[in-house]
Amino acid sequence: QVQLVESGGGLVQPGGSLRLSCAASGSIFSILAMGWYRQAPGKERELVATISGSSTSYVDSVKGRFTISRDNAKNTVYLQMSSLKPEDTAVYYCKAAPKGLLLAAPGYWGQGTQVTVSS
Repeated sequence: QVQLVESGGGLVQPGGSLRLSCAASGSIFSILAMGWYRQAPGKERELVATISGSSTSYVDSVKGRFTISRDNAKNTVYLQMSSLKPEDTAVYYCKAAPKGLLLAAPGYWGQGTQVTVSS
């Protein structure tokens, strides 16, 4: 069993930055693939970024602005968000799953953290 707790969300002005954190319980963190998703009001949940080992991927809309990273010693994955836009406003969730199964497996989810980009 893996428990995930997100933090770091908040209100930020357009062009600003935030760093989200997702802390995981358990000793298997280093062998898991991790992903950040987001869901805006009235929209479907969207995969934003993934990290598996040292490999990362991003949805086109955040490439060059967001960076996903992990610290296995702290069982934590981060999402550094820069040049934020109002359309980045959403609840951000992290997900953990066995490597190769991040998209296919139910996995483990955090409770979400709200990010609001507004002036």
